Amino acid sequence: MADRPSTATALIRRLQEHAPNSPQLLGLLTLFISASILIFLIGLTFTAALITLIFLSPVILLTSPIWAPLVFFLFIPAVGLLSLGGFAVAAAAGVSWAYRYFKGMHPPGSEQVEYARSRIYDTASQVKDYAREYGGYLQSKVKDAAPGA
Repeated sequence: MADRPSTATALIRRLQEHAPNSPQLLGLLTLFISASILIFLIGLTFTAALITLIFLSPVILLTSPIWAPLVFFLFIPAVGLLSLGGFAVAAAAGVSWAYRYFKGMHPPGSEQVEYARSRIYDTASQVKDYAREYGGYLQSKVKDAAPGA
């Protein structure tokens, strides 16, 4: 029986050591309240959007012969113009980068281009050496297979 109170005391002491302090509890409470408010607002927004869609779908269906061609004739050219502008900006950026690279101004990424160029050159040299080495070997095999050739 003398063992029981010390075990209970040790258990209570361990619980008190691991119990959160008041700033942690306040932070947890703030987090819980904020998350609850956000979840409520998300549900409210979803519900409002669904009700609006339900009530406006007849209007959308009745007026679709008017706005569908408008969307087609306004949206397609707008997308085309925006794409053209984006491609023009990308091309101008590429030309500007290439100009600075060839002038030796070292634009961002030029180190990677130099590294890729050296790797391509090394690989081409190795392939050329391999072709010279084994090309002669293959020619001798062809002569062995067809001595009169």
